[in-house]
Amino acid sequence: MIRRRGEIPLLIAMAYRVMTDELHAGIEAEGREPLRPAHGYTFRFLLGRDDATTVDLADHLGVTKQAASKIVAELEGWGYVERRPHPTDGRARVLGLTAKGRTYVEHADELWGRAEDRWASIIGPDRLDRLHEDLRAFVDASGGRAALRPVW
Repeated sequence: MIRRRGEIPLLIAMAYRVMTDELHAGIEAEGREPLRPAHGYTFRFLLGRDDATTVDLADHLGVTKQAASKIVAELEGWGYVERRPHPTDGRARVLGLTAKGRTYVEHADELWGRAEDRWASIIGPDRLDRLHEDLRAFVDASGGRAALRPVW
């Protein structure tokens, strides 16, 4: 097979799309809430943080504060996210994942792991390990520009 110059980024995007579609199909089959990719990026942004505000989330997602507020309201309504008083600003609220939200992230990690398993069944576990090393090296060499965020 001949590699066409410029094709690798497209193939990576296409592979991500296939895996994301499979993840969402699995979530839907489980009868869960209609979570969208923006919700997943929100979960990952809030994971391990206790100081993020809706403004921070909006900046991270590259959306308006109103759009971020809508995402937070949906996730709060489903019990995945909670708003708490800000420790230093009486007018602001900080966001955090609830126990349900953290459990969901663990479940999503398992679903992503199944996508990796499927990939390993196609190319072999050794090649998948090498691919992981190569992708990690590329991301690490990005100079911090590789934040996990949507590209709208």
